[in-house]
Amino acid sequence: MEQKNGSSFAGFILLGFSDRPQLELVLFVILLLFYIFTLLGNTTIITLSQLDPNLHTPMYFFLSNLSFLDLCYTTSIVPQLLVNLSGADKSISYGGCVVQLYVSLGLGSTECILLGVMALDRYAAVCRPLHYTVIMHPRLCALMASASWIIGFSNSLLQTVLIFLMPLCGRNKLDHFLCEVPPMLKIACVDITMNQTELFFVSVIILFIPVALITFSYFRIVRAILRIKSAAGRRKAFGTCGSHLIVVSLFYGTAIYAYLKPNNNYSQDQQKFISLFYTVIIPMINPLIYTLRNKDVKGAMKKVFWKDFGSK
Repeated sequence: MEQKNGSSFAGFILLGFSDRPQLELVLFVILLLFYIFTLLGNTTIITLSQLDPNLHTPMYFFLSNLSFLDLCYTTSIVPQLLVNLSGADKSISYGGCVVQLYVSLGLGSTECILLGVMALDRYAAVCRPLHYTVIMHPRLCALMASASWIIGFSNSLLQTVLIFLMPLCGRNKLDHFLCEVPPMLKIACVDITMNQTELFFVSVIILFIPVALITFSYFRIVRAILRIKSAAGRRKAFGTCGSHLIVVSLFYGTAIYAYLKPNNNYSQDQQKFISLFYTVIIPMINPLIYTLRNKDVKGAMKKVFWKDFGSK
């Protein structure tokens, strides 16, 4: 069989949910609503973090980074998905597939690292409250956030180059709704054992090193909280960390399941719905988790949005 490089293709066909046409219209409406809520929620977090001086702290600096990241992440995937769900054309150009894989994987990898950095921030806030502003000074926060983005996109560049160097032998149908590493590996016409081993090794580093940092941080945080004599103080400390723990559990749980579980242990439909969860649902509910459980954010919303409304 003649080996054709992916660059000879006009593009790829994203099969998505085309085997369930009755589901496509329902998914289109649901995902459109989710995308709108994602834009509104994350834009609100970013706006509040900029406008309210009370939120000019390391915690909200990292939170606004996370919201911007989620905003970009879902935008790199959902508009193309909505176009594919709305008509018979399921194609994506070769260049569009490269960009989508690079950007979405870079943003996802960055979020893995950033959530670990946020756990260190919570550790400093709870376990070193008197030295918090000295430890988490703006330059260090900017350095850690920048390092998260650089490492995340460096990993994405490596994976993207390795994927698109593989010969595809004329195969251009992806049984997925986005250009993602696992479905791209399935259309290669060469032995992908080395690629799978490399992807597993890198995924372990990108996922489990932050998880180790989070585990260490929250082990120390729980010990510190249990030593607080005031019940109100313990509730405040748990409330400060609870939102981050919920986000961490949702994100890492689905990411580990998607990238580290053997492919033969779950169906392609399972992979698609898992991908929907961490590419669409999690970016939408993150702002809800932080705003519903956070008095500072709710107070900032009242000051920033309802102050102008009340003055009219």
